[in-house]
Amino acid sequence: MGNRVICMKKKDVVIRSGGDGSRSKRVNRSQRKLLADEESLHRRALSMAIHQAQVSQRFDGSMSRRIGSTSSRRGTLSDPFANNKQVPEFLESLTVKKFVLVHGEGFGAWCWYKTIASLEESGLSPVTVDLAGSGFNMTDANSVSTLEEYSKPLIELIQNLPEEEKVILVGHSTGGACVSYALERFPEKISKAIFICATMVTDGQRPFDVFAAELGSAERFMKESQFLIYGNGKDKPATGLMFEKQHMKGLYFNQSPNKDIALSMISMRPVPLGPMMEKLSLSAERYGKGRRFYVQTLDDLALSPDVQEKLVRENSPEAFFKIKGSDHCPFFSKPQSLHKILLEIAQIP
Repeated sequence: MGNRVICMKKKDVVIRSGGDGSRSKRVNRSQRKLLADEESLHRRALSMAIHQAQVSQRFDGSMSRRIGSTSSRRGTLSDPFANNKQVPEFLESLTVKKFVLVHGEGFGAWCWYKTIASLEESGLSPVTVDLAGSGFNMTDANSVSTLEEYSKPLIELIQNLPEEEKVILVGHSTGGACVSYALERFPEKISKAIFICATMVTDGQRPFDVFAAELGSAERFMKESQFLIYGNGKDKPATGLMFEKQHMKGLYFNQSPNKDIALSMISMRPVPLGPMMEKLSLSAERYGKGRRFYVQTLDDLALSPDVQEKLVRENSPEAFFKIKGSDHCPFFSKPQSLHKILLEIAQIP
């Protein structure tokens, strides 16, 4: 692909405030239907999350296991960016229609419920995965010590794809490290890699290093942090990490709806620490030839816009998008804006 240039032209930077007013009664009806459908989706997701939390098991350490929720096809969510006449033409122009959505630290496949619905309504094929020790994956997070172990469900999914099939890989937050790992291993299977306020690291960098501005150096964090979990005993190295609820609300969800915050508080699980501290080995011959795209969240308190811009400068993607008014979870705070960007990237030749 040669040298990459950050695409900062107006047409390449997508900024959506999400507060667009309706211009007609038809739009009002469409928006009311969208809100009603979204409410129905959320009630189902929240109900499943509560049920899973009630039957959750215990970790060897002091943290309770929190199981996220996923559900199959849920209702119909209107796509505000395409109508019935546009969808067939849009689909005909795409050679790759399958999106693999990879969650970030503490989350699970459940966090993509709005994105799944909107992509399916647009005629695309979203697939989610629970990384090891996350969501419905019953691996004890305390036992996950490497990025290879953490990414195993994703790697198995890609390995089992039909020989000629490619996918668009989407990673959120530290899920970006898993996307990079997969891109290094299977560049021929990944059509495009999309990093959403994610750890798009360079060769030899740790996912944790990206958060150093907010959390301090890895060495200091390991010595002083009150959020560490010692699943193998206090006399052994820390195995995981879990923020307090109030801390998570301030870092991750400063623009997200209350109902999605409630879902997250029930569903989030401890983060395996080993994969966060592992240095990635990324080659120019494999990872470097992948098509990468970055989505920056402009009201993000977990990974500041300045840090995200630094990632883009140091590891230039093919194109660079922005979402105005989004916190660290655009799939909650700005789902329509995120959906439109995913469609735009899918259509890039």
